[in-house]
Amino acid sequence: MTDILLLGLTLILLLVSTIVYFLRRPRNLPVMLLGYSCHLPDSDRRCTLDVCEYLGLRMKIYNEEAVEFMRLIYNKSGLGEETCMPPYLLQPVENLSIKHPFEIQEAEEGLFSTVSALLCKIDVAPQEISLLLVGCSLFAPSPSLSAMLVKRFGFSESVKSYNLSGMGCSAGTMCIDLAGRLLRRRPGYALIVVTESMGGNWYFGNNRHMLVTNCIFRVGSTALLLTSDPAQRPKAKMELVLTHRTHHGADDSAYGAAIQMDDDEGMVGVALTKDLIRVAGTSLRRHISTLAPSVLPLSEMAAKAQVPDFTKAFEHICFHAGGKAVIDSVGKLMKFERGVLEPARMTLHRFGNTSSSLVFYELAYFEAKGRVKKGDRVWMLAFGTGFKACSVVWRALKDSSMDPDNPWKGCIHRYPVS
Repeated sequence: MTDILLLGLTLILLLVSTIVYFLRRPRNLPVMLLGYSCHLPDSDRRCTLDVCEYLGLRMKIYNEEAVEFMRLIYNKSGLGEETCMPPYLLQPVENLSIKHPFEIQEAEEGLFSTVSALLCKIDVAPQEISLLLVGCSLFAPSPSLSAMLVKRFGFSESVKSYNLSGMGCSAGTMCIDLAGRLLRRRPGYALIVVTESMGGNWYFGNNRHMLVTNCIFRVGSTALLLTSDPAQRPKAKMELVLTHRTHHGADDSAYGAAIQMDDDEGMVGVALTKDLIRVAGTSLRRHISTLAPSVLPLSEMAAKAQVPDFTKAFEHICFHAGGKAVIDSVGKLMKFERGVLEPARMTLHRFGNTSSSLVFYELAYFEAKGRVKKGDRVWMLAFGTGFKACSVVWRALKDSSMDPDNPWKGCIHRYPVS
């Protein structure tokens, strides 16, 4: 009798343990993109070459060699005449020592406009959002940027907020990676907002490595809403297939390829060294070699080419268009044909390097052109200081169309330009 009772208790404990395990084990819920919005500053913020030169010369800070260098970089940058500058640079010269209010203004313009536009077109209340992630590399005020959003839009007291700083141009894809990992465990909504502080980090010195940032970086922000609620699938644009991150900061040259520092005069800036293109190529080669087995068809893996053909795995590719030289380097490394590079070149031309939000302006280009069809696979590849690389792979759940707030609306008919 005792043996039977002991056996019964053992079976009950085993059953309870099994139930607890299945209840507590990590679930792998599908994560979907409901929508996104990109910030489009007013037309009076346009930064043409003439405006760029005027702003630089009126400050009377740069020597003749620096002015000529910036002119040369701008002309070779691939930027057009419609990129936008931060409000900080539009104030009178005598007030340039006052930075913080304009950094706040720039952040609020980008964050508030994109989140407002996104919530207006998606039927989700701020109180329903369980995760809030903000990515901004060079500006971390207190209260935080996420706190500014909570105050403005009235998020729930239970919202879990995260601020990612120092991630460089990879912050947007890094936020997607983090949000995706959290959402797969339980149903919910994640709001991701990425921006950068261009005005507050304008460089006022004559170091050439630091002057490059003044020439190519411009204003831009993006907000996107992810969900793991299965009931929202009919409304979703895309499903998150996978994310893949690599970090190459253990290598000295990779760590120092793009770094914030003081120049010889004590002026702070972000130095883009001569090693950057080489480091980017080496790091991306390592990144794609570890990504390849997860995305490439067996036929392409069996070919054992030095660089696999990733166009066999993806119909659309959005990679960070950090500058004309970066696009050329990635194109050469990946053996991309001219058409594959078109969205990156056109986005750089129209908006400049908007840092972590840039790949979403590229996605908007594809949608404005009506190129994304149901079932298509989209690869986002971004890389930033550190040196870090992050890939995000989506699968389209419906044919694309141009949203009312698409940043290319009104100008897409002019692209591609030569």
